[in-house]
Amino acid sequence: MAVPTEIEYYDLLPYVNPLIGTSNGGNVFPGATLPYGMAKAVADTNSTRNQSGFILDGSAVTGFSMMHDSGTGGSPNLGNFALFPFTSCPDRDVNNCVFPKKARAGFGGFDKESVTAKPGLFGLSLDSGIRVDMTTTQHTSLFKFSFPPVGSDGEESQPLILQDLTDLSDSRHDNASVFVEQTTGRITRSAPFSPGFGSGIYILYFCTDFKGPQVKNTGTFVNSRASSKIKNFTVARGINQHPLPGGAFVQFASGEEAILARTATSFISAERACSYAKAEIPDFDFSDVYKAAVRSWREKLSLVRVSTESVNESTLTNFHSGIYRTMINPQNYTGENPLWESGEPYYDSFYYIWDIFRSQLPLLTILDPVALTGMIRSLIDTYRHMGWLPDCRMSLSKGFTQGGSNADVVLADAYLKDIQDGINWEDGFAAVVKDAEDFDHKGTGTMTRSISRTLEYAYDDFCIAQMAAKMNKTAEQQRYLASRNNWQNLFKPNQTSHWWNGTDTGFTGFFEPRFLNKTWGYQDPLNCSNLDDHTGCSLTATGGETYESSIWEYSFYVPHDQGTLISLLGGPSTFTSRLDYLHDRNITYIGNEPAFLTVFQYHFAGRPCLSSRRAHAYIPSTFSPTPGGLPGNDDSGAMGSFLAFAMMGMFPVPGQDVYLVTAPFFREVEVTSVLTGRTARVRSVMEEGEGEWREGEVYCVRRAEMDGEAWGRSCVDHGFWTEGRELVLWLGREEGAWGTGVRDLPPSTRARSYNSITAPNTASNNPPPGATPATANPVDVAVSTGLVGATVGTTGACVVVATVAVFWAAQNVAKEAIAG
Repeated sequence: MAVPTEIEYYDLLPYVNPLIGTSNGGNVFPGATLPYGMAKAVADTNSTRNQSGFILDGSAVTGFSMMHDSGTGGSPNLGNFALFPFTSCPDRDVNNCVFPKKARAGFGGFDKESVTAKPGLFGLSLDSGIRVDMTTTQHTSLFKFSFPPVGSDGEESQPLILQDLTDLSDSRHDNASVFVEQTTGRITRSAPFSPGFGSGIYILYFCTDFKGPQVKNTGTFVNSRASSKIKNFTVARGINQHPLPGGAFVQFASGEEAILARTATSFISAERACSYAKAEIPDFDFSDVYKAAVRSWREKLSLVRVSTESVNESTLTNFHSGIYRTMINPQNYTGENPLWESGEPYYDSFYYIWDIFRSQLPLLTILDPVALTGMIRSLIDTYRHMGWLPDCRMSLSKGFTQGGSNADVVLADAYLKDIQDGINWEDGFAAVVKDAEDFDHKGTGTMTRSISRTLEYAYDDFCIAQMAAKMNKTAEQQRYLASRNNWQNLFKPNQTSHWWNGTDTGFTGFFEPRFLNKTWGYQDPLNCSNLDDHTGCSLTATGGETYESSIWEYSFYVPHDQGTLISLLGGPSTFTSRLDYLHDRNITYIGNEPAFLTVFQYHFAGRPCLSSRRAHAYIPSTFSPTPGGLPGNDDSGAMGSFLAFAMMGMFPVPGQDVYLVTAPFFREVEVTSVLTGRTARVRSVMEEGEGEWREGEVYCVRRAEMDGEAWGRSCVDHGFWTEGRELVLWLGREEGAWGTGVRDLPPSTRARSYNSITAPNTASNNPPPGATPATANPVDVAVSTGLVGATVGTTGACVVVATVAVFWAAQNVAKEAIAG
């Protein structure tokens, strides 16, 4: 047994760079926020990709607002009630300041070197000489405006700060209103807006107070004209589908001292917003607010530590920043839901569950189960009052559905991992059953995506069956065990795939659309792939039969029954070759979430070393700690969680109690459970003769020990994290026998064998320390004995199940049954 060590303490926060993903389509929110905070303050730019407000692409600043999402695609959401400063108005006439958003961008230039972004803090310097820094509490943002003492006209500055009634996407509707007080400069009121990726209208209220020099003048503006006489008004949307610019301003007597603007928002009332501001930041102390934010982030992030030995700063920054981004969204809006009365938490900005169910929420199950519990309770409460679990929800509005019913997987994942505190799991089970059974009689869904929905629904049903088994609901368990196999109805064993120039890919057997009379439709298996530039594959009424992913990629999406799938695709060797082809030919794209699990599915074919190599091929080549360092939208931390899991050497199979083990990017990883106080450890040790561990080298796991005992399985369960277990991995540069034995593979609901089976002796997978592992051919191995049909149960957990595996050699049996 290797001797346990403790990782030396280091401050994590210097290794968090919020600017990662702020260009090149990452759409990351880099501003000031608390973990899951409602207040999110940042500079908004006029980029065409400003979904999260600030984009570092040379675009100008149009304002500084206090609510945002992070990493999303689609239309921008939030960015409401932006502030914008001027040192003085030309000729001391407020009408000479520029009020409309588009026009004032001419005064929003800034040097990117002036940008400061840290957990809880954001700031930049405008070319006008104005410095703007910001920090936040849960509902309130505090902006610090520092002005040059002299304006561009050579006279003493008389700063003006405006606040407008727009949002990032100019979605404001009629009846927006504003009121500014004459003496204090307090600005309040509200406006109705549309969500960025959903239906409906939400009304947001705000309250802004100032502290600093004496207030000289206050007033309102409409379009480009201002008035010091009119202190409140209601404005219509305007014409040509663009909201009429409008808002309020406060002018100050001097710019010699900094001006602090404290802004809170609420979905309930302006009075509620004012009460948040006064309670959370009573004395406008910028330093104290920032220090409190730092403490909040340090508490959340310090549960994960890695060995810094022989690791460069960029690797540490990549890792810790990825974890940081998983705690920006969803957002805790508890107490801010006017739609129904409830004592349950309310979380918003589930944007989108199709993206975040794969790795982001599973990461929170480990790192922040308290917050995840609140999210689960919120999802179930949304079902109680809205009738359905959401697939996407933002700004109190129903978001659009992308894939299957992916919230079902989220609930199952949490339930199987014993997330319990305050959750009514009977209601949770009723919610997933509602998703599975109720017919969409209103016909609000698009009549497309039949392949991707069928595959995802089949997995949803498997997840429901797991919940039913644990709840001793036998009838429901059997029902969903049957429907979990519906994916097989779309498998066409003789379907070929050719490139658009006619070249055969060399692989046969793909999913295809199928009609009720059992005749086949057709979609090119390569359509909607990374290389397809001519097919519409997003959420449109004319979309194809797969959503934002190709048939090629969806051909691997049977997470619960890899045994059957591998049989249908030709056995482990062919399955491995298909995965290689998918990645090596760029059919998949790691910037799109369906690619995540395919990186690690080599495990199911008995080739865990190839999963390690594939993960190291993508990191850091497509994930780097730079503004343009993400391969795609961060999608509320989805990319960050993929990165973090891969670098820790564990990757979840969401909806199952399974984490696939690969060679980590660090010599040691420690994760402390907030529920148990115990610390789990993953330690890497070089095999004899392999030399010293070196960063950047790609290693394979050659053997392993769990708590001092030989461990041949290529996965662990959630108890590893909560029980504080220790996994020691012996690494080498070449592939070995570890994880290739029949009983060492991750679980599959059915066992299969193949015409050629060369399963190495499991005992040889774990030789004593110092011994050389037996050489074995890890290619044509039998698929897991972990779960064999319904006779063993349905819980997909990475534990050794004492059952007799049922193998049969004729892999064509399954194909012929489906074809028939």
